[in-house]
Amino acid sequence: MNNPKRPGVVAAHSVSRFVFTVPDLEEAKRFYKNFGLDVREYPDHIDLYTFGHPHCWGQVYGNGKPKQIAYLSLGVYPEDFEALKAAATRKGIALVAPHALGSDDGFWVRDPEGVHVQVLVADKVTPNERAQTLGSIVKRNPIGVPIGPMRSETKQVRPRRLSHVLLFTSDVKRSLGFYCGVMGLRLSDYSGEIIAFTHGAHTSDHHLLAFAKSHGPGLHHTSWTVDHLDDVGLGMEQMRAAGYEKGWGVGRHVIGSNYFYYVRDPWGSFSEFSYDIDFIDAKTDWPATDYPAEDSMNLWGAPLPDYFIENHEKQV
Repeated sequence: MNNPKRPGVVAAHSVSRFVFTVPDLEEAKRFYKNFGLDVREYPDHIDLYTFGHPHCWGQVYGNGKPKQIAYLSLGVYPEDFEALKAAATRKGIALVAPHALGSDDGFWVRDPEGVHVQVLVADKVTPNERAQTLGSIVKRNPIGVPIGPMRSETKQVRPRRLSHVLLFTSDVKRSLGFYCGVMGLRLSDYSGEIIAFTHGAHTSDHHLLAFAKSHGPGLHHTSWTVDHLDDVGLGMEQMRAAGYEKGWGVGRHVIGSNYFYYVRDPWGSFSEFSYDIDFIDAKTDWPATDYPAEDSMNLWGAPLPDYFIENHEKQV
């Protein structure tokens, strides 16, 4: 399938990679292996893959210091690269040296919170079509009647791909001005000045990059697509069995509509098992809606824990 492109629009098409640092790399290895990712180990960092997919979605470095977002890489089509670079400089965005953990590929800028952003020509890794809705896991009994799955037969939940990243920001509107006004993402929906969700102009899930208000920058969560609704609950079970008791869910969001379970990592941020999120193709002009506060989190599910919106990262 040819990658879709919105005519006449210059924009990033993917969050190609997220990178952050943690105090203890061994903790990171254990967490993400239990979460179901394909963790590839190196002396100073790990690469995060999903099983069966060739793309490296993220990197985590150990440096003995509190957790910190390092940078994001945004992927663009080859024909958009120079135009996006020119547009950024025309709008007063200064080009900067690469992050110390990054490469020389593409060009680098800082977002309004000071987070490094790499823009480079890369394969489109956002989906080109909505994920098939498989519902609950079904098996058949000896006479061929569909029945529910057996707990004894369950296997590790393994997400298929990265869905989105949510960042903390001190000013949601200002962050939208950069990521939408400069990088070409599009506003999906929002709730006042507290939270906002953006999608890719060239087709993506309802969320590609989202922003929540806090004291400053930080990584709140990464979200990972699973195959079945049952995988959301089974993901919760596998993380609890591994000793990761804190989280939120299972529930269903209003904005984006997806079913979710968020598990709290050792550094106070989260990884989300996500199923059946809304999808926005390149032909659709999505009507961005300002949702009331009661609709900004969930339709149903467990109460929101008080630690869910804590930003443990300090400004540097």
